[in-house]
Amino acid sequence: MVRHPSLYLSAVGAALLMMFVAVRPAAAGGAEPAKLEEALEELILKSSPLGPMDGFASYYAKRFEGCRTTSGHRYHPDKLTAAHESLPLGTVVRVVNPATSQEVHVTINDRCARRSFNFIDLSRAAAKKIGLWGKGKIKVVIIPLLQQKLEKPS
Repeated sequence: MVRHPSLYLSAVGAALLMMFVAVRPAAAGGAEPAKLEEALEELILKSSPLGPMDGFASYYAKRFEGCRTTSGHRYHPDKLTAAHESLPLGTVVRVVNPATSQEVHVTINDRCARRSFNFIDLSRAAAKKIGLWGKGKIKVVIIPLLQQKLEKPS
């Protein structure tokens, strides 16, 4: 049973987007596939119960490698994961660096300290993808896309 219609739409939109990306022909050089992908992504954005948030991003210190996160998984710097103070664990989030337009999709699997402003703590791999690596902290746009249950750690 679906408790919230927008979560159902998010799941349907995400499933359509994943199917499209999986079956998209590699040689398709036309603009049509890109437009379809943008339309499906827009569907996911519109169906998300949470809107985009301006905030700051930083990345995990090296000493946290291998430590357990709030979700019970171990932190691996090469995975695209993040910590946020309030977004539900398992939420897929797009983090955009507005200065360079670089973006990355990460899964929230940990919590960070409460702050008076929106803040996300990224894994090393995610920080490198948006040009944050070596800078300490930058302004970002945090866009929640999809909530999904995290698998229990083994």
